[in-house]
Amino acid sequence: MCFSAEASFTGGVIITAIGIATVTKVHKPSQLIFACIPIFFGIQQVAEGILWLTIPHPEYDSLRKFVTYFFLIMADVLWPMIIPLSVLFMEENRKKKKALWIFLSLGMILSGYYAICLIIFHVYPKIMGYHIQYISDFPDSLSMPAFFVYLIVTITPLFISSIKRTQLMGILMFFSCAVTAIFFTQFLTSVWCFFAALISGVIYWILSDSKRKFKFDRLNSIKNEVIIPMIQKIAKP
Repeated sequence: MCFSAEASFTGGVIITAIGIATVTKVHKPSQLIFACIPIFFGIQQVAEGILWLTIPHPEYDSLRKFVTYFFLIMADVLWPMIIPLSVLFMEENRKKKKALWIFLSLGMILSGYYAICLIIFHVYPKIMGYHIQYISDFPDSLSMPAFFVYLIVTITPLFISSIKRTQLMGILMFFSCAVTAIFFTQFLTSVWCFFAALISGVIYWILSDSKRKFKFDRLNSIKNEVIIPMIQKIAKP
């Protein structure tokens, strides 16, 4: 993340706390992965906080390498799959589920590509001003196509979903990426992950609203299936 180790740790703790609170809003098993997204982001920010502390100290080289790859595995390998998978699990519309399967498949292919890159090529984190830059020798010819696929698989499913307010999260993710790409081009991975971590707090609101709707629907169901038939039965002469 930008700014400092303290900012990363603070952001990580706050986002993780929001994530834990979000999990309490789950009322269907299908919502669990989506609810855990802030927790994953929080852990990721804590990992980058550790990276801030280890980069200036060569004696912590092994720890630096571990948290570097831990952060990048979450950012490049897990997120392209987690977003479409979590939305797919929650979706009940059959046509939209078919479309989401396409994005999940693309996400899995992209995750495989980044996993291979992390195994074969080198990555070195460097502090530049108030940001961390992840310098790699990944193939230049594939960097932009991979980035565009990354955007598609992590943002588009939020617009496809019929779950209320996921579109808002998609809009915030898109604009945060645009701002990062324009003003923090060299630090895209680090800075956009921070913005995405903050935006993931919207998930708490989405699931809170979903839980209220679920309770309302349950009450309607009980009324239609139990109470009304009982009254009709009693009222019969």
